[in-house]
Amino acid sequence: MEEQKRQKFSEIKAGLDDAESLIRKMDLEARSLQPNVKAVLLAKLREYKSDLNNLKSEHKRLASANSNQAARDDLLESGMADAMSVSANQRGRLMMSTERLNESSDRIKESRRTMLETEELGVSILQDLRQQRQSLLHANDTLHGVDDNISKSKKILTNMSRRMSRNKWIISSIIVVLVVAIALILYFKLSK
Repeated sequence: MEEQKRQKFSEIKAGLDDAESLIRKMDLEARSLQPNVKAVLLAKLREYKSDLNNLKSEHKRLASANSNQAARDDLLESGMADAMSVSANQRGRLMMSTERLNESSDRIKESRRTMLETEELGVSILQDLRQQRQSLLHANDTLHGVDDNISKSKKILTNMSRRMSRNKWIISSIIVVLVVAIALILYFKLSK
């Protein structure tokens, strides 16, 4: 019976330590999220920390009561008194302590389940944020590609415009030369 109680206490202590570790991890993850999600998660984490502290103090109180009870039991077994003389009141308190211990254990399990759900939610949010980041990076790369294509098109149009201007000047020069040549030919033909 005493060994079972000690085992239960150590299981609960391990559960409390696990819960505290999970809360610390969730706190770190929540602090790295966006402010609107972060505020909600940090508020929940404060509740979990408060519940965990209450459970720790209850566990400590029960553990000290249990150690006192264990010391009394050791004294009784060593011959100070007979084990059968433990009063019904003490048995009732022991049963009540065991019941409280079981309730605390259930609350710890429930808190742990809630923390795991919150952690899964945080992981899901981080994955969504990662996907959105990838989409934004892809859109940025596409935008740079379009920008490069626009720059190339602008250069091509500028070159075409220069060629057109040069061709106009060449054609105008040829027309002027031809008109002068025709005028000279006519002048020499008519002056004879």
